[in-house]
Amino acid sequence: MGRFSQFPSHAEAAEALHKGDGGGIRVAVLDSGVDLSHPELRGVRLVDDLAFDGAGGDRFSGRGTDAHGHGTAMAALVLRAAPRAQVGSFRVLGADGGAGPQAVRDAAVAAVSRDYNILLCAFGSVAVAESMPLFKEWVDAAYARGVHVVCPCNNLFFRVPEWPGAFPSVVTVNMAETASGDLFFRQDPRGGHLVEFAARGVDIGVPWKDGGTAVKTGSSFAAAHAAGMLAKLLSVFPAVKPPVAKSLLQEIAEPWHDRLAVRNS
Repeated sequence: MGRFSQFPSHAEAAEALHKGDGGGIRVAVLDSGVDLSHPELRGVRLVDDLAFDGAGGDRFSGRGTDAHGHGTAMAALVLRAAPRAQVGSFRVLGADGGAGPQAVRDAAVAAVSRDYNILLCAFGSVAVAESMPLFKEWVDAAYARGVHVVCPCNNLFFRVPEWPGAFPSVVTVNMAETASGDLFFRQDPRGGHLVEFAARGVDIGVPWKDGGTAVKTGSSFAAAHAAGMLAKLLSVFPAVKPPVAKSLLQEIAEPWHDRLAVRNS
């Protein structure tokens, strides 16, 4: 297998998706922080640990803590799939799980400038018109720099457009009810939506804040797994750019079956 081939064959990409380990790939987790004291993350060293308040680019140390619990779960799921990936924490969510688009924009711009390969924005926003340019700015900047963006779709109904998932350059992921660790591709016969991928996202046991654990369901957990799978692919073929990676994933992911559908599918 040609490690630095820019355009792997489908067979080579499929092999990398399963045999890659994430080595050399940086994943920025835009979320609520990462609790480094959690037993599952013992020994993990974050590339960056920053927090953003949305006040014009102000940022401060995240101090290895998680304001909510969600970010710790996201980091762990990435590392379960791609154990040698490097993770950076960019805290934008507060204790209530909410985030402003300015804070997300500031964190994403910082992650792109720090040479991350993947941005995992593990939440979505039904943005109003005034905030749309903030999302488009950083999604386009990531695309132009060859940085991959992964995010979940709406938990209640996947056809509800949310950002950044509604942008075509983003790998947007829905939850599937499966025990499989595979990534699934669904070509929507009705058209009109950009949620093409799915992964396990129902009753997932994850680490939570303050050393705890939780069993969670949602598309964000599927997106974190998908980000890890993408890291595996990129660890073997690091030169693959976002449009090529997305096209490859469409071809090599497992086909969707209706039995995988959850209530929102």
